[in-house]
Amino acid sequence: MQQKMADSWKNILQSELEKPYYKELSNFVVSEYKNQTCYPKEQHIFAAFDYCDFNDLKVVIIGQDPYHGENQANGLCFSVQDNVKHPPSLVNIFKELATDLGNEYPQSGHLENWAKQGVLLLNATLTVRAHEAGSHQKKGWETFTDQVISQISKEKENVVFLLWGKFAESKAKLINGSKHKIYTAPHPSPLGAWRGWFGSKHFSKTNVYLKSINKTEINW
Repeated sequence: MQQKMADSWKNILQSELEKPYYKELSNFVVSEYKNQTCYPKEQHIFAAFDYCDFNDLKVVIIGQDPYHGENQANGLCFSVQDNVKHPPSLVNIFKELATDLGNEYPQSGHLENWAKQGVLLLNATLTVRAHEAGSHQKKGWETFTDQVISQISKEKENVVFLLWGKFAESKAKLINGSKHKIYTAPHPSPLGAWRGWFGSKHFSKTNVYLKSINKTEINW
């Protein structure tokens, strides 16, 4: 499995990449990509880290699983490739963004612009078999991404964590709330969006917080 990861991330994750569980995970992923159709493309597995340098990190958004439909997943949680129909959760994210900040609804569902500004779009599981939701869960990815969250909490200060839905909220235990900002809301999926996702104003709240600590706001 390609470890395409910026040096700034490798510096804090190198010991994790050398642990036995991670080597087993890597072997599993290599085998799956060789014998099955999997997403995202292999070169995009670590896209969240490629686009968002550790030193520039300001915001973390936590997803669960990559999209498992053809040409959807691109390695950034909630994000899809250009010219791909927006999945329901992403539609609701963009609707809330439009209401919160007055933005126009975006044509592209690719969230690389967010990532390049310091938003880590991290799925708990970084790979999936085509059309089989959750098929790569409990293989080691969650251990790795939990460690990513823990290391961010430990090594950084004043990071905004946006935890959407029960799964993401369960990661709050990994975050030092006394030195980071945590915002929670229901998941933006159609099942949960009407229970408080709409009107959560996480985008404006994030920018108000960043401005208060003299950091450049995100151009969502």
